[in-house]
Amino acid sequence: MPKLTVDGIEVEVPAGATVLQACEIAGKEIPRFCYHERLSIAGNCRMCLVEVKPGPPKPQASCALPAADGQEVLTASPMTKKAREGVMEFLLINHPLDCPICDQGGECDLQDQALNYGRGRSRYQENKRAVTEKYMGPIIKTVMTRCIHCTRCVRFAEEVAGVEEIGAIGRGENMQITTYLEKAATSELSGNVIDLCPVGALTSKPYAFEARPWELVKTNGIDVMDAVGANVRYDARGPQILRVLPRVNDDVNEEWISDKARYGPLGLMKRRLDTPWVRKDGRLQKASWNEAFGAIKAGLAGASGDQIAAIAGDLLDVESMVAMKDLLGTLGSSRHECRQDGAQIGGEFSADRGSYLFNTGIAPLETADVILLIGANPRWEAPLVNTRIRKAVRKGGARVFAIGPEVDLTYAVEWLGDTPAKLGRVPKELSEALSAAERPAIIVGAGALARADGGAILAKAHGLAARSGAFRDDWAGFGVLHDAAARVGGLDIGFTAEGGVDAILSDAENGALKALFLHGADEIDTGPLPGVFKVYIGHHGDQGAHVADVILPSASFAEKSGTYVNMEGRVQRSGRAVFPPGDAREDWAILRALSDMLGKALPYNDHDALRARIAGEWAHLADVDLPATPSRDVKITSDGKIGDAPFSYSVGNFYMTNPVARASEVMQDCAAVILGDGDALQEAAE
Repeated sequence: MPKLTVDGIEVEVPAGATVLQACEIAGKEIPRFCYHERLSIAGNCRMCLVEVKPGPPKPQASCALPAADGQEVLTASPMTKKAREGVMEFLLINHPLDCPICDQGGECDLQDQALNYGRGRSRYQENKRAVTEKYMGPIIKTVMTRCIHCTRCVRFAEEVAGVEEIGAIGRGENMQITTYLEKAATSELSGNVIDLCPVGALTSKPYAFEARPWELVKTNGIDVMDAVGANVRYDARGPQILRVLPRVNDDVNEEWISDKARYGPLGLMKRRLDTPWVRKDGRLQKASWNEAFGAIKAGLAGASGDQIAAIAGDLLDVESMVAMKDLLGTLGSSRHECRQDGAQIGGEFSADRGSYLFNTGIAPLETADVILLIGANPRWEAPLVNTRIRKAVRKGGARVFAIGPEVDLTYAVEWLGDTPAKLGRVPKELSEALSAAERPAIIVGAGALARADGGAILAKAHGLAARSGAFRDDWAGFGVLHDAAARVGGLDIGFTAEGGVDAILSDAENGALKALFLHGADEIDTGPLPGVFKVYIGHHGDQGAHVADVILPSASFAEKSGTYVNMEGRVQRSGRAVFPPGDAREDWAILRALSDMLGKALPYNDHDALRARIAGEWAHLADVDLPATPSRDVKITSDGKIGDAPFSYSVGNFYMTNPVARASEVMQDCAAVILGDGDALQEAAE
């Protein structure tokens, strides 16, 4: 390990480290624009210049200079200071004085470094260059005259997103950054280039001219648009969330988030339910809470416990589901179901937690050497898991096999067909690759489990993993790729019923079910429900609210503090960024008040007491922000047979997977422009 001195401080760095990294270890700040820890080194902004001895008598770019034994690095010498001032002067030659009207103002690396390392005045007298604006789609706003050609956006699109649509045209002073043919960027991770841009060349189009950073209240949260559990920050002003930004968590999302995580929550103030409704004479009418509770009490009258059921949606926190489970328990019912897609997993299929977790883990997945995807499209179902697979392919040379309809996953895939028959007769090339692999990973998608033979498919996949040596002391190469934020938490607390959602809907159709709570459930077939008394608890007027007899407006994920368990079993908590609108209340509070009206009072009066009740029965749900423990002793049995029907993926439209995303105008625009879904913009009046 090389040893060198940085401003008189001796440091030891790993082999292959750069001088810039050595300076950071020594606690010295080095300015930079093109360098980024998660991207390849470009070395083209020259802002990170330092003086290095022994060496040529000139400043050198520290980001591209390997650290070596005996080097003496000077980060504040007169030579270094003068060189940085010169570089900054060149960078500002063509940069317009846009700071008062630039959305990057207050969060701009160029502003900060011009103040700290610039000359304070310019000697440039010639005319400035101007660059025409580029079109990059509904998400990215461009002011390319500000661009300093750091190429962060280009490298991100190529290396992380895997969609090589952003690049440079022209040479020298005529060089310009643009998308291919100036079309919309089609990556589901494209919004990250906004965070990467160190100047105001690429900014957020929906956030343009909305607020300055010092006006915003910042709250740490968890993304619920998929099951990855990406760490985010909600920035709000007054009652509205204006933007969502990623937080760094190397074990989960690194520092990226998907476009749906970034702009889906902008639909929180659209199509909102903010007052109770009761259906009278076939029409929904506004009501008070007491009237709504009274209607529920009347609707439940005479119904026995096995005639009452509840279906939980995909965006719910653990506290809400526990409160619903407790309420049904007081009514004598155990018919509660969180698998609204009908997935044959957990519950009666296997009580082992490892049978439904992503045991491999999100971060360790990038070290796998052979990966098999079964009915999974990680690019749309979990984009940040897809980046880990891409990293395994790019950096580790991993081979990826897949069973399912062919799609572009941004990396090389060996497709084995689109039916599960390959699990019964494993192709030779797959069998040999798995046998020779040191860290094989078999991933089962949500679409593969939401079938009549889903349990058998899961059992076959698990058997293949066991035979391939996927379970070792330091490796668990088997997991389920969930697409719903509430799914693992619901399975953990046993929010399942015999027969699943299909049995509940079947009983509703034949008259055996009298009452049904739709707890944020908007993705089920409501056709069999006409004769059932339906209570919808949710925050958006989506499909579940349309068929309800009583609507109780609840707080969304950003309007309450909640616990979420991601696909790998990691327990995380999200804070309250804003208050719910109108008469909407937190789910647990609604259910607690309803239990009073029904004469079945729940045994907790505040949120802390509810969490204490959860910790008492499910102790692991109190272990917040701890690394998930993979299960290597997984037991799955199924006597069912695998069918011949081709796989279909669980996500058909990445931008429209839940009520909040469907209400977001930005997601509607993305669906229309990127996917060509013109109907996404249709409103009822049209």
